[in-house]
Amino acid sequence: MADLSGFVITGRLQLYSLLIVNGVQVSILLTAILIALLICVPRVVAADSGAIPPQAGSTFRDCPNCPEMVVIPAGEFLMGSLSAETERDLAAVSFFESFMAKKHMSAEHPQHLVRIGRPFALGKYPVTRVEFATFVRDTGYIATGGCTFFDNHRYRINPEGGWDNPGFPQTNRDPVVCVSWQDAQAYITWLNDKLRTNRTQREEGKYRLPTEAEWEYGARANQQTPRWWGDEIGRGNADCDGCGSLWDEKGTAPVDSFHANQFGLYDVLGTAWEWTEDCWNTDYKVAPSDGSAWTVGDCSERVMRGGDWSSSSWVLRSANRSEMDMTVPTNYIGFRVAKTIY
Repeated sequence: MADLSGFVITGRLQLYSLLIVNGVQVSILLTAILIALLICVPRVVAADSGAIPPQAGSTFRDCPNCPEMVVIPAGEFLMGSLSAETERDLAAVSFFESFMAKKHMSAEHPQHLVRIGRPFALGKYPVTRVEFATFVRDTGYIATGGCTFFDNHRYRINPEGGWDNPGFPQTNRDPVVCVSWQDAQAYITWLNDKLRTNRTQREEGKYRLPTEAEWEYGARANQQTPRWWGDEIGRGNADCDGCGSLWDEKGTAPVDSFHANQFGLYDVLGTAWEWTEDCWNTDYKVAPSDGSAWTVGDCSERVMRGGDWSSSSWVLRSANRSEMDMTVPTNYIGFRVAKTIY
């Protein structure tokens, strides 16, 4: 903001000179009002300059093709599961899946308190196919390696597969899939380059992948039930194997097909797993408690969260976590971006 102090002082002197030279009689009250208005000029300009950080619950978009972001408030939560919760959730799993479920749920312990010290922003939706297509068009980026398809409970590499050919029909509003962790990072680098080029008002921090703790905090939205909507999977709340939606076991759903959670985030559970920043660790014994990314462990594998269109319903729990080779794109993993704003 330009320095207006000289302008304000000069304006005051001119005002006082006019009052004296012309002999104009102004009441004490009117003079006080005029002086107060002059004093407030710099404050009004500061408020309009974009310097005030966005408030929790508000949304913003840094450019027309940038993802819409939701400001998540600071706070604390219990990350992971208690033994009693694991026993309850395992009781609802079929015998044939119980062994896999037990292995998954063992990674959710010990439950621990995490404090998110400052507000941050998360994508209102997962990054969509059209948003990723804009990045590819602008940069000429080529994602290599084909894509691993889930097909009739088997996994096969399709050399012709990719974000624009995931093996099932998609709309532009579907979450992009067939993107590796490295592809997600390339997209984020492009976003940050746009931020610098456009000189937007919100340059407090960079775009990035959410940390695992930020992701679970956002997914829970101040709820300690297994899912933000309650204990049971219900029907029509998400896209998975057994969710009761139009897209179950067929593919991803458009990002606004289901209700948002209490923070205003869509599709945190189901339709596509989401990459996080963190390296894989098999439990939380020495996990960070401040919401930061866990950058030690097996960093060739990264944590993914949320479950997908082919996942059994027990997978769709806010505490559930899994891992994947960071170089492997699949047709059931996408991503959501985060942004530091304070």
